[in-house]
Amino acid sequence: MNSQEAYPQLLSLAVHEFRTPASVVGGYLRMLQRDSADPLTERQRKMLDEAEKSCARLVALVAELSEISKLDAGTIALASQPLDLFTLVGEVAEHVHEAKDRDVLLEVRGDAGGAPIAGDAPRLRRAFEAILRAILREKTGPCTVVADRRRDTRDGRGSAVVVIAEEPNVHAAYTSPAGLFDEQRGGLGLALPIARRVIEGHGGRLWAPASQDADDPLARGSAIISIPVTEQAR
Repeated sequence: MNSQEAYPQLLSLAVHEFRTPASVVGGYLRMLQRDSADPLTERQRKMLDEAEKSCARLVALVAELSEISKLDAGTIALASQPLDLFTLVGEVAEHVHEAKDRDVLLEVRGDAGGAPIAGDAPRLRRAFEAILRAILREKTGPCTVVADRRRDTRDGRGSAVVVIAEEPNVHAAYTSPAGLFDEQRGGLGLALPIARRVIEGHGGRLWAPASQDADDPLARGSAIISIPVTEQAR
């Protein structure tokens, strides 16, 4: 067995080993919260509440790790239902308010529709939400982030493209050489690695402008997603 074959099995084993103790701890914490035989002090209750929240977060991370394992192993079948990707992106953006308290605005521009694909709408919604949140949450001051929707045709093949960048940088982000999109961002769990796998599972790509500087604001603050459209849209 080579390393590529062993990797999904290793993830699956890790999920199993983490899930059981996390579930047990969570169960006992909930029992303590509901136990009325020996009333808790307010301080004890707050400590239990925080412990239960942290345990629930751990359980959620294990679930995300399980999803990555299944996506990598090909045991998750992505749905293939007709949808318009540009419409979906617009709907997702309406519910992402990650940095409004810092006057960071999100605007959706470009084509409102005309990007039919066959895809898994729930997973694509979560993927775009994660990417938008990742970009917005790192903005420290007033700015406008644009999700620009455009059609692209290369070698006779049409794609739906979404460029996410600060307003002055949309063109530069799209025309720059492609680099890796940084998935190692805190506070989002494993949502970004899952998002990339979902996009690639639809035959698409996720990238950022190439840069030698890990803190380059153009590379760090931009994302480009491209997914092939169906034959009918050509």
